[in-house]
Amino acid sequence: MDKYGASKKYESSKIPRRQSVAESGAASSLPQTKTKTPISFSDGLYYEIEYDACPIPGVGKFVPQPQKISAPAKDEIRDLFSEMRDLARTHRSTYAFTSPFDRRIRHDSAAVFHKQAAFMKDFTDDYPNAVPFAQYFPCYQMMGYEQLRTYFTWRTEVRNGTVTDTSLSYAYLYIYELLGNIGVDDPQDGLHKLMAFWQAFRAYHKSIDKYVLRWLKDYHIYYALPQPFHEFITEHNLTEHYPGLVSPDDSFNLFCAISKYDIRKSAFFSDENAKLIADCFTFVTDKLRQICIDHGIHLDESIFQPTKKMSVWTPFASALFHPWVKQADRRLVLSEHEIYLCSQNRWTFSTVITSDSGRQLIGYVMKQMEAALRKLTNYKYKLSANVGTVTHPLVSKLRESGSSLEAIINTAAQEFYREATKTVVRVDPGALSVIRREALATQEKLVVPEVENPIAPVFLPPANEPVSMPEATGDQNSNFTEIERKALAVVLHGGMDLKQFADECGMMLEVLVDQINEKAMDLIGDNLLDEDFALYEDYKEQVEELIR
Repeated sequence: MDKYGASKKYESSKIPRRQSVAESGAASSLPQTKTKTPISFSDGLYYEIEYDACPIPGVGKFVPQPQKISAPAKDEIRDLFSEMRDLARTHRSTYAFTSPFDRRIRHDSAAVFHKQAAFMKDFTDDYPNAVPFAQYFPCYQMMGYEQLRTYFTWRTEVRNGTVTDTSLSYAYLYIYELLGNIGVDDPQDGLHKLMAFWQAFRAYHKSIDKYVLRWLKDYHIYYALPQPFHEFITEHNLTEHYPGLVSPDDSFNLFCAISKYDIRKSAFFSDENAKLIADCFTFVTDKLRQICIDHGIHLDESIFQPTKKMSVWTPFASALFHPWVKQADRRLVLSEHEIYLCSQNRWTFSTVITSDSGRQLIGYVMKQMEAALRKLTNYKYKLSANVGTVTHPLVSKLRESGSSLEAIINTAAQEFYREATKTVVRVDPGALSVIRREALATQEKLVVPEVENPIAPVFLPPANEPVSMPEATGDQNSNFTEIERKALAVVLHGGMDLKQFADECGMMLEVLVDQINEKAMDLIGDNLLDEDFALYEDYKEQVEELIR
């Protein structure tokens, strides 16, 4: 045994129950526990410990004082995050330690993320620290308190127009929000914000191009944006990233690609005529599409047909995206190789095949339309198309109804060309007023009065008496020239347009009307013709007498 008894071995002993010992003057009223055998302190059950004998200084002498535990300071942001996390309680899989690549887990995570993102859409932060974050398919549920504050502070700066470098997972998280239209006014605003962020952030991480370029196409399909996707990529110089992609199902280039007759290879298809031909074809096919509907035929479906085996298409497949918008049934031919179908909110995808009869029909439409345009533009060479080579059911249905496909195409081409080449004259009302005044002044200098008769003053009747025109006399009739009386007869009895009458007399219509009203004002103190050159009802009988 050493000096302090550290090497002494003790055997375990049972500790007896605590006994109630009544001290003098204390707890005398408490019931006493009776024991049959008195307790001895010398039987090895208890040991006396002397604090001063401990070799460690201060042990046994310090007695801790009770301390009051204060409630922690309230953290409103932490409480907000907790409330946001509570939204995930209905999705148990989000708490499971499973792979984020599992489809079911990702589906649930996307639903939770969209719900939480909508909850946090207006939150802003100014956290001074920056904590990194790296995770596949990132979402709020995976992030700690400091990571959440880092992200929302960075997002606040991005929304204010300042895009700085950060962890890629934060960047993808923000893109996921935009794909789900979180924090945007509408899908068009969401696309604008997505493009702005992508073009700014790719300066730090060009690797996001791989996914964003794919999601841009999905965005146009899913949200059915009004601007065709081919126009969008052309406008933003992105055509190199979508090889072979042309216009939607009614586009000129798409039909040229599948047509039996490619008008783009024609000598008539020059740089000067290219736009005229493309616009005319769109106009003609729109007319033809409506005629097909009247005959129970869907033009596009009779031409473009998906392959028999359709594959399920998931929008934004490589993103954490929740399909939150109920999709209308629709059919979208994005290119000659891609067709997307939506039925009962379910999307499918397939490559496109074209029916032989459809290719024949489009080839004939193009060729006959070109023949009509060549004639309308006085092109030096004529062209003819043979409708007998077309086996499309539309041809037979039109024939049965007494219509002709050739006549329909020619009429539509003529209507388009007339509208496209008409001259539009815009008249400035201010300039017209000046012209009228100058014409009146010139007219006064050129016209020689036929008879100079003094005009008796006219006394207008009181306001409550009906206005009547004095009976026509020879003197009064002489105030109006022969042309003016004939003009009044045209207005009164019709048979000719007043404008036409004025043109035949070599006068401006406005000048002729002003002369008639000016003389009527001297005679009866009122105009005979209104602003539309019509005769006032009150003076019809008097004018009838005047023009006899």
